Amino acid sequence: MIRDYETVSEAVNDLKKRGYTADLSMEAERDCLVCSGSAVELSPEDFVIDEVYRFEGMTDPGDEMIVYAISSANKQVKGVVVNAFGIYSSYRASKLVEQLTKDHR
Repeated sequence: MIRDYETVSEAVNDLKKRGYTADLSMEAERDCLVCSGSAVELSPEDFVIDEVYRFEGMTDPGDEMIVYAISSANKQVKGVVVNAFGIYSSYRASKLVEQLTKDHR
């Protein structure tokens, strides 16, 4: 069930309450996600994107963010990835997200 959140922090906090507790970051150079707490690496075939929330800043382009709820059954990880989009996004990170989203629709 997709929910309606007002802010990035509201989305992240609710996802954590729902079990998405791992703090995941994108490693664009290696085309994978890394769990900062355990150093587990998730390649695109290791996970699915369960939910996506996009937040557009009304006045500040720096407020433009995407929140991904990620899960991996075989690695037993559920977590959150937050990525900027628009003028502040990293080209390499954006390409990784594009690849991951395309692969897991």
